Amino acid sequence: MTQQWQRICALTDIPTQGARAVQLPDRAPIAIFRTTGDRVFALDNRCPHKGGELSHGLVYGETVACPMHNFKIDLKTGQALAPEQGQTACHSVEVRDGEVWLARS
Repeated sequence: MTQQWQRICALTDIPTQGARAVQLPDRAPIAIFRTTGDRVFALDNRCPHKGGELSHGLVYGETVACPMHNFKIDLKTGQALAPEQGQTACHSVEVRDGEVWLARS
């Protein structure tokens, strides 16, 4: 099955070391993160610890810290960093010619 992609925004619409929340029909909210090296990652916009909005968290390197309790999540895997436990879903995202595209599931 071929993945379908949806244009979300221009890369520059996402602040460096920040995120943008996206609400698509029939899906949980998604947070799209941008690193200082202009890499992008997409996770469910919900911390596995207490449900905080990850798009409001602090991004450093390839990690986001939940704004509620500083719960740290790896942007590549959605996995909580030790000693914490838990995981949030990751989504396929890429940059094409300065535009951010998200895979539709």
